[in-house]
Amino acid sequence: MKSFERVETERLLLRRPGSGDLLDHHRIHADERTWRHKPDLRHTALEQSERQLFHWLAHWAERGYGYWAVERERHVVGFGGLMLLHGWRDGEDVLNLYYRLEPESWGHGYATETSRAALELAAAELPHLLVVARIRPGNVESTRVAERSGLTRRADLDDAEFIVYASG
Repeated sequence: MKSFERVETERLLLRRPGSGDLLDHHRIHADERTWRHKPDLRHTALEQSERQLFHWLAHWAERGYGYWAVERERHVVGFGGLMLLHGWRDGEDVLNLYYRLEPESWGHGYATETSRAALELAAAELPHLLVVARIRPGNVESTRVAERSGLTRRADLDDAEFIVYASG
């Protein structure tokens, strides 16, 4: 889906990532500050970031959409967007809304701006799929992003690990 490959918002460029984004991917995913709510998932080796990025690129190749590299003034400040969660609940496919930004970019509304662009495209291009934001309990910042993006709290979708906000 060409509409997902390059999206310009008011302040950001959201683009399909490539193998050249590996070092930025690792820089952000290895930063312990970005994993405050789940420190055991922090990338401690470049190979972890390489595996994850490869998975993301395979999703793009198969589906035509996925998580973006988020740029501000030609600098990658994070990653975010939508990826399919196949068979998430009772076999239902949903879109997972993801946003992970470098700490220096927190507090500027970039996650919300990225999320709103993703939700707008999902509504236009993939309206049959529910969008979910799975958030660790206590992650107030991510909860605020989900709310500001227009998602609704869905306690009926919570599990032991996540609280859930969803579209529609």
